[in-house]
Amino acid sequence: MEEILARITQSVEQQRAAAIALSDDLYAHPESPGQEFRTSKIMADMLSQAGYQVDYPYLGIPTAFRAVLENGDGPSAAILVEYDALPGLGHACGHNVHGSMSMLAALALADLKDLFHGKLYIFGTPAEEENGAKVPMAAQGAFDEMSLAIMIHSWSGGKSLANMDLLGLKCYLVEFKGQEAHAVAAPWKGHNALAAARKFLDLIDARRECFTPDIHVNGVITDGGVYPNILPARSEVRMEFRTDSAGKLAQMDEVVKKCAQGAAMALDCEVSFTEGFDGFDDMVRVPALEQEVRSILEEMGLPTGDVQTPNGSSDMGNVSYRCPAIQPMLSISDTFYALHTPEFRDETCKPAAHQAIADGANLIARMTLRTLTDSAFRQAVLESYQSAKSQKL
Repeated sequence: MEEILARITQSVEQQRAAAIALSDDLYAHPESPGQEFRTSKIMADMLSQAGYQVDYPYLGIPTAFRAVLENGDGPSAAILVEYDALPGLGHACGHNVHGSMSMLAALALADLKDLFHGKLYIFGTPAEEENGAKVPMAAQGAFDEMSLAIMIHSWSGGKSLANMDLLGLKCYLVEFKGQEAHAVAAPWKGHNALAAARKFLDLIDARRECFTPDIHVNGVITDGGVYPNILPARSEVRMEFRTDSAGKLAQMDEVVKKCAQGAAMALDCEVSFTEGFDGFDDMVRVPALEQEVRSILEEMGLPTGDVQTPNGSSDMGNVSYRCPAIQPMLSISDTFYALHTPEFRDETCKPAAHQAIADGANLIARMTLRTLTDSAFRQAVLESYQSAKSQKL
């Protein structure tokens, strides 16, 4: 085992300079979600040159790719790569750093192909900050055969975490249609669609006292009419809701629809629902994977903390409902800076972030190799995953 770990470290170090250069290049050339044409091509070319068979674009997504390194019969594992930037802020979520971690692990494992049998997949997953390419990839079965799907997310504060917990997220555009009428001359001839939208929001508020702490419901009126003297024939509410499990998300879907339908009925209006975007799933946390990641972080001498209560959503959750998946949080700065801020963005080019690229690649490579080579570990992870997933449904 010590010999294998030494080989991983050596291979990571040999490719380290290229990965750091990639991260800094992404920082200097940020590309918005869905527009990562330059970045995705650079990455696809790097993987092709390393010996991977590359499909680019992938599944009809112009800036997505899938690279495969195959060595006989055996299990499959996936490393995921993020690389989109925030419009106006650049790489303030650190995708340049943790995308380069994944790439460094992929390059290192190409040099270690003799150590495993099976298939290693590298997925380029664009647009995480918006619609999230992992959502349609998961829906189309891209991750179904994987014994592991792994990536790391950058963050700060000095302590690294074994995983990132997530909330499921769904969005509806709720449209109310009534009957237009003059608000003074003949209001009795109308059915006020804006009043229906307002009562919908009131009914949601009336339900809040019965929500569990993980449930968050937020809405805004995007269309409330044109002139005050005309009862609106149309109104629209953009409603988003989050929970910590697929089962609760389905229950909240029913609650939201009942509140809208009740308001529409009371105001003699019609209501319809259009999904604002493909929903994000919560995270199926796999204890066996988290325990292994924490053990590796400690062996590497990196300070660790407890997985935090979820306060956001990501398309990584959709992957976790398809196969055992994990997304550790690796600190790139001892000082805490919130994600999506200029301060965090600027940390991604400093020496500590460069070191984190190598540390993260080492962790990913170790997790991937253990999955591909240790059948007992794979079985333990699978059983842990199935148990965790069953509690979410």
